[in-house]
Amino acid sequence: MAGQDYDLFVIGGGSGGVRAARMAAQHGARVVLAEAAALGGTCVNVGCIPKKLYSYAAHYADAFHEAAGFGWDLPPPRLDWGRLKANRAREISRLNGVYQQLLTGTGVEIVRGWAQVVDGHTVHVQLATGTQNFSARHILIATGGTPSVPDFPGREHVVTSDSMFDLDPFPSRLVVVGGGYIACEFASIFNGLGARVSQLYRGEQVLRGFDGDVRHFLAQEMRKTGVDLRLHTDVASVARSGAGLQVTLTGGEVLQADTVLYATGRIPNVNGLGLEAAGLAHRRDGAIEVDSHYRTSLPSVYAVGDVTARVQLTPVALAEAMAVVDHLFGPARRSMSYEYIPTAVFTHPNVATVGLTETQARREFGEVSVYRSEFKPLRHTLSGSDERTLMKLVVDSASDRVVGLHMVGPDAGEIVQGFAVAMKAGATKAVFDQTIGIHPTVAEEFVTMRQPVAG
Repeated sequence: MAGQDYDLFVIGGGSGGVRAARMAAQHGARVVLAEAAALGGTCVNVGCIPKKLYSYAAHYADAFHEAAGFGWDLPPPRLDWGRLKANRAREISRLNGVYQQLLTGTGVEIVRGWAQVVDGHTVHVQLATGTQNFSARHILIATGGTPSVPDFPGREHVVTSDSMFDLDPFPSRLVVVGGGYIACEFASIFNGLGARVSQLYRGEQVLRGFDGDVRHFLAQEMRKTGVDLRLHTDVASVARSGAGLQVTLTGGEVLQADTVLYATGRIPNVNGLGLEAAGLAHRRDGAIEVDSHYRTSLPSVYAVGDVTARVQLTPVALAEAMAVVDHLFGPARRSMSYEYIPTAVFTHPNVATVGLTETQARREFGEVSVYRSEFKPLRHTLSGSDERTLMKLVVDSASDRVVGLHMVGPDAGEIVQGFAVAMKAGATKAVFDQTIGIHPTVAEEFVTMRQPVAG
């Protein structure tokens, strides 16, 4: 299109935006990316990466304790919270630099400021030195999501997940409100780091949308580690007192806390994007509506990742970004499939899953076979821990295809990633049965389960 300054203007420097910008530039496109905050988005700065680092830190507490069963005598360990924060911050800063190099190295122009869509080919950016308009053949919105806190008395006293990595001081008493990925992960992490954690969830069980066995098993294991998990429980108000924060529950009970984390959901980060003025269709929660090619209601404007609220996972945003770039500047052969997307929850113990839950499989296929195994891993025969592992397969009886695979246990994410490849390729239970296990490992259980459970 003649007269445009750029081929692609990317709004958002998170995982999806950076991937799209640099891959488009590698195709020879003229690309500019606007980001007002640190490069890398939620995942790098206040999400996946720092969360996993803190999860590693929390696991050391268990390792120190379990070492005695293997003959090691260690002095009482002590967490240096300040050192952990500083080391994390240094690593995140390094990653911010890596992201910048990935962009500049491919010729992407980086604009530091908040961008607003004016029309299908114009973006207005508020810079530190003023404002500037940019024109582009195509615009990609990849602004991700942001934490959402409901309106209730005392909401000004609570924090969101964005603030958890730099709390000062370390909260000896933490109340976590919510039952999803983020709530369960932070409850596990801070419990492992030494806080007294109460997790409150108004629903009937944590991890809504996951397999029922996984949900109940994880809740049981989290309680065993010391998390005070309370279901069918909600907060009426939060007030500041001399002893910290006073959390009043809807049933009248009062909890004392140093920090209250609200992890009750994330919403698309669209505030200030100018969706209404530009005529971009979106849902009530702000999620931008897109078609199968991620095109919005303005044909030259695209959106990927959490801002569309489809599947809120970093690898999904990356894959969607690649599909858009291929469609615009490549051979247009790449597509995104939302079947058999693996995911992990970095609780203690970990959860990982791919495919359908048992309930979903029965609804879709009718007759299914379920294989379930629960056991104490070899490691814990000496460690003294009573942690147990759950592994489960769901099989379509008619085709013998494995359509659901679920695990609660150590390194679940590392194990399930490999099985996700097999399931994406259409592996049957017979193929699983013919596969030789690696012994002794936890993972071998997935290829040695022979007897389906009743029902």
